[in-house]
Amino acid sequence: MNDNKPYQQGRREFLIGAGALASASLLPSIALAQSAKLRLGLMLPYTGTYAQLGAAIENGLKLSLEQSGGKFGGREVEFFKVDDESEPSKATDNANRLITRDKVDVLVGSVHSGVAMGMLKVAKETGTLMLIPNAGADAATGALCTPNVFRTSFSNWQPVHPLGKVMFDKGHRKAVFITWKYAAGEESLASFKEGFTAAGGTVVKELFVPFPNVEFQALLTEIAAIKPDAVACFFAGGGAVKFVKDYAAAGLKDKIPLYGSGFLTEGVLAAQGEAADGLLTTLHYADSLDNSRNKAFRAAYGKVYKTEPDVYSVQGFDTGLLLAQALEKVKGDIGNQKAVIAAMEGAVIDSPRGQWKMSKAHNPIQDIYLRRVEKGDNKVIGVAWKALEDPARGCKLG
Repeated sequence: MNDNKPYQQGRREFLIGAGALASASLLPSIALAQSAKLRLGLMLPYTGTYAQLGAAIENGLKLSLEQSGGKFGGREVEFFKVDDESEPSKATDNANRLITRDKVDVLVGSVHSGVAMGMLKVAKETGTLMLIPNAGADAATGALCTPNVFRTSFSNWQPVHPLGKVMFDKGHRKAVFITWKYAAGEESLASFKEGFTAAGGTVVKELFVPFPNVEFQALLTEIAAIKPDAVACFFAGGGAVKFVKDYAAAGLKDKIPLYGSGFLTEGVLAAQGEAADGLLTTLHYADSLDNSRNKAFRAAYGKVYKTEPDVYSVQGFDTGLLLAQALEKVKGDIGNQKAVIAAMEGAVIDSPRGQWKMSKAHNPIQDIYLRRVEKGDNKVIGVAWKALEDPARGCKLG
């Protein structure tokens, strides 16, 4: 054979070679796609009144990743983070940046309902898979529900709806509701009013504070003048600390019982101190839930982060559990969105809050617990509503 003579390839050899080349180029691309890191875009508040909540969600998510061996569905994870500042006007730009610049596979966020709605708009337009680890805006799994958006936390309707019956059963007939003037506050009020009215009670006054204002004195003076049987409220984070302490300092705590969505005392009991003692709240989690999953979660979280977990940590943890379960089922192929969505729709999450599953609208069907603050802890004293499913008004999924 003359080494200088060009090699003449026959047709059969060409076809075999071309086929092999195609197969060789195709297989590595599939393998590469499934072995590449999963790109998660976290849009959470890292500053402002909700900063602590954002950190707890991220911690919970990363704990679930650690417990999955550092991979979801066999793929390592790369995080891309944006501080959303709880600022709805920046939400679409931030979400677009994560999708177009960072090319994330999944959007995760946020805490503030207004921010989440901006993210949802972008997710719907781009078809990007989105997981909501906190924000409860009813429309996200209601009128604006969409196949590629799932919530692992709650709808604003869920935690406070049972509170109305709880308060009525305790003999309260006339209540005042106070909250921030934004979507989560207004939707919580609407849900409470629905439940309290259905039980037979009357909301005699609705009081609002601009978000994130924490100057409550004028409204506390108004509550004292109205003298309702009880007060219900929705506040969270730093605002919840200030409200509970101001309520006690105004001398109302021992005169007019205060109730709330469980976010009132979640993650902030140490800061609220004795002012929170005895408060009754309803929520889908409590520190003292007596199940092995919760005990193991709390021990692991405390060991890694040197602090106590809260409901936000649990919601972040469950977001990771949902990702792990779905990606395991599709063998890491996040690009097969139809299969990923089907896996998430069929997922049953073994959570520290108790086992839950997705509704047809992609919102958890879960127990709502009645809790009382005792010695710096949210003690479970009963189940306010078993397996509560959001009505998902306007959603056409399923």
